Parts: sequence; C-alpha cells; structure tokens
Amino acid sequence: MTIREFQQLIRELYFERDAARGVEKTTLWLIEEVGELAEAVRKGSNVGEEIADIIAWVLSVANLYGIDVEEEISKKYPGYCIRCGKKPCRCKE
Repeated sequence: MTIREFQQLIRELYFERDAARGVEKTTLWLIEEVGELAEAVRKGSNVGEEIADIIAWVLSVANLYGIDVEEEISKKYPGYCIRCGKKPCRCKE
C-alpha cells in the first residue's frame, strides 16, 4: 500500500468523524498518540502499533487540510539530503 492509498483509506474510514471533531481536537488526539508511543518505548512493547496509530492520525490531520502527504514527503525528502545534497547525508549534525 502506498502512502496515498493509506491516506485515502483513512479518509474513507474517518473523515466525517474527523471533520466533525475539527482540526484542533484531531490534533490533540495525535499528540495523545505520541504520548502513547513514548510510553510504549519506555516499556519496550507495542511500539509498532503506536507508530501505526500516529501515522493514521497524521493522515487524518492532513485530510482535514486537503494535503497530499505522499506529495509533500516527495518534495521534502527527494532521495538525498536537502542540506548537503549527498546520499547518504554528510552534514555534521
């Protein structure tokens, strides 16, 4: 499944509920999921499940803004470091 396909699936499943909740409250759910990931990392369990939840909530927020996440990722991460132009990155950070 591509990112775009997953984003469309999240849109089909949850857009009406997300739209009714609004951007701010949907973003708060996303932040709550980040906290759950932190707890999962601390405990060493369910990390993958929490990462999946975070990605789904990010896509929900993107859907509310009409953002194509796959397109934005391709622009932001074109296959080389956008700072130094190298693959792999040679930045000193």
